[in-house]
Amino acid sequence: MQLIALIHGHDGNYGVSFPDMLGCIAAGDTLAEALANAKEAAVFHTEGMVAGKLALPVPRSLDALKAEPEFAEEFASVALVTVVDFDPPTKSVRVNITLDEHLLAAIDRVATVRQSTRSGLLAEAARRHILGR
Repeated sequence: MQLIALIHGHDGNYGVSFPDMLGCIAAGDTLAEALANAKEAAVFHTEGMVAGKLALPVPRSLDALKAEPEFAEEFASVALVTVVDFDPPTKSVRVNITLDEHLLAAIDRVATVRQSTRSGLLAEAARRHILGR
């Protein structure tokens, strides 16, 4: 999937947003880090949508997005526009695991604070552990 990404900021403080995926944002100290984090955020966001049985967004072209009045102010302050290419999640597979009840309660509290799901939070933690972050 390819999504238009709007990059804000400069000189060690970059933010990335996706007009077609409201609420999905990322940041980084360098442009490369911000783009890598944006790709990870897009994957995580779509995993949450799939887990929540929400329809994935249909990506629009840059011209279509620029024609939307709601994005006029955002496009005016953008430093760079690019495309982030990522693989949306495939079919989720149900697994049965055993966890300490206190750990499970802590996972659920953090998921609630992050407005995520238990599965989404565990997937994010596993992904970060595997990638060494």
